[in-house]
Amino acid sequence: MLASLLASLASGETVLALKRARRMATIYLMAVIAGSIGAGFLVGAAYIWTARKLGSLEAALIFGAVFVVVALIILLVSKLTEGPRARRASQQRKSDLTAFATAAGIAVLPSLLRRPAGLTALLVPGLAVIAYAIYRENVRRGSNDDTDPFKDR
Repeated sequence: MLASLLASLASGETVLALKRARRMATIYLMAVIAGSIGAGFLVGAAYIWTARKLGSLEAALIFGAVFVVVALIILLVSKLTEGPRARRASQQRKSDLTAFATAAGIAVLPSLLRRPAGLTALLVPGLAVIAYAIYRENVRRGSNDDTDPFKDR
């Protein structure tokens, strides 16, 4: 992957890809502007037609109510989809962090194993985790004993 990235940088393909992306973003922006202007004229024409049929005050009230309802629907849909999106983002962050921590640990492992102190640095936390697991297993659950230093207060 790194080789293909370096090759694309060396061949100038990356610059061409950036130019294409900038050109497409400009085209999409112009399309959005033209579409927004067209939608504005359509809303104006609908208002004029409604005002001729019902009167201008009634047309203004109807259009105001319709746009408020549309805004509320947009907010409701956004609120309903926010939870799953946040959960997916959180899971992705956890996955990325796990991958990063694993890669960092694997990268540091050879230098730790070269020195005798490095082996000790690996064994002491492992033994502490094992000792804590044995301690938690032997403590009775539901006891009212206040000697547990790790008990939530």
